[in-house]
Amino acid sequence: MIEITVRTGAERVLVDITDRVTDAIRETGGEEGVYMVYVPHTTAGVTINEGADPSVARDIGMAFERLAPEDLSYEHAEGNSPAHVMACIAGSSVLVGWSDGALELGTWQSVFFCEFDGPRTRRAWVRRL
Repeated sequence: MIEITVRTGAERVLVDITDRVTDAIRETGGEEGVYMVYVPHTTAGVTINEGADPSVARDIGMAFERLAPEDLSYEHAEGNSPAHVMACIAGSSVLVGWSDGALELGTWQSVFFCEFDGPRTRRAWVRRL
C-alpha cells in the first residue's frame, strides 16, 4: 500500500489526485491489474469524474451542498454533519484499472479527493487488489 498526502485549502473542495495516484502505482512497480484508492476519513471521499473542465468539480461541490445543507436539524454535536452526509454520498473508495503503465480512465476522467470538512491534511491509500 502507498499513502498519498492531500492538503486541502478549503472547507469543501474536490482535488484532482490523478497524477499522485499514477505516481503511487509506479512506485509499487506498476503491476497490471485493478487498484483501489481508499480514503480513511468520515468527512471526505473519493470519486472519478471529469477533470478536463474545472467547473465540473465546482458544480459537483455545489450539488453536494444542496444534498446536505447546513440548515437541517442535525443531532451530531461537532457541527460537521453535512460533511459526514456528503462523504456517504461520494463514497470512500474507487477502483481503477492499470495497464501499459497508465491508469485506465476515460478521455476526460480524473480521480478526485473530495474534502467536505477542511481545510485539513488528509490521506488516500492506493492498493493493488
